[in-house]
Amino acid sequence: MDSAKRITKKERCRLALAAILHRDQPSLITEAFAQRLRPELPRMSDRTFRDILRHCGLPLAPLVEGVRQDDFADLERTLLLLAQEYEQGDAARRKLVRSAVIEAKNHAKLAAANPKVAPGKRHEKDEMILWMLTWLENPSVFELWAPLRKAQLATAAQSLPPR
Repeated sequence: MDSAKRITKKERCRLALAAILHRDQPSLITEAFAQRLRPELPRMSDRTFRDILRHCGLPLAPLVEGVRQDDFADLERTLLLLAQEYEQGDAARRKLVRSAVIEAKNHAKLAAANPKVAPGKRHEKDEMILWMLTWLENPSVFELWAPLRKAQLATAAQSLPPR
């Protein structure tokens, strides 16, 4: 087979997922549905699995989607959804939700510490870490804290001298 025509493992996973979604026609990827998917798809890392689910075009349950760090709007949105899950959950559920946020924070710390990452991106990851640490300190306060923090950042940006 010509190397230009080879299909990547990630693409095979996406195609397999598309076939399953076509077959089952879910309106939402729930945690239970995501667990049932794993054995039907080629082996892949949790990160790749979450990535293909995020790009499948269907809404995801909060713990399936996890903490999005693409931008601050996604970060805030997913942390707020996870705060709702946390507040409504029992002790085991709360532990599961906290673990998801801790894992995301640890990934952000790795990115922020990577010397190959551009300084602006490192600063962004440091700020995202602060958001997740604030969430971890008290998930129910995060909803009030996030708008205040955004206003503080906007004020600070306005006071910077022009470049």
